[in-house]
Amino acid sequence: MTQLQNVLLAIDTINTADINTTLVDGISHPKELLYGQYMSACLEKYWPNASEHLQIAVRAQHVKRWHLKRADFADGKKGYLTWRKELGIFHAATAKSLMLDHGYSEVAAETTAAIIRKEDLKSNSESQTLEDVACLVFLQYYFDDFAAKHKEEKIIRIVQLTWRKMSDQGHEIALSLTLPPHLAKLVGKALA
Repeated sequence: MTQLQNVLLAIDTINTADINTTLVDGISHPKELLYGQYMSACLEKYWPNASEHLQIAVRAQHVKRWHLKRADFADGKKGYLTWRKELGIFHAATAKSLMLDHGYSEVAAETTAAIIRKEDLKSNSESQTLEDVACLVFLQYYFDDFAAKHKEEKIIRIVQLTWRKMSDQGHEIALSLTLPPHLAKLVGKALA
């Protein structure tokens, strides 16, 4: 196996231990393992020439996410944002460590960690692509469940916030997705 394959396998091995599960076609999957696979599949489909740094960053975006629980942070928006920032730092450090363990250089590992931390989001094309992939995966696989749990105003606001994070290329891909009619209607309202 290549260095890249070894790191991706190491990420998947960690995520196999996720006690949180996602049901797909009646089969239970470790939540973050499935998420990482969705992320990699999206990257491969729309950015087939992505660097190894970006391929690892995409797969490690939620590596061992269950380690830092939302409940351990303050309620409200400030607590949520603190949790999200701490998760990004944790995921980046975990990916960096795995890369170093598998023979990548300090520079390569830190480059990947910076992508995961989404540093220089609008000027670093790889950080921006990671954000686009995360938004696309949300729309494809998680939007329906999210929409079922929240009021329309909140859903529209979240779609608008998501849209602002994406690049023009991300927008084009998002608009090409075939969403169920009720979700497409919500996206249409959000973008109106």
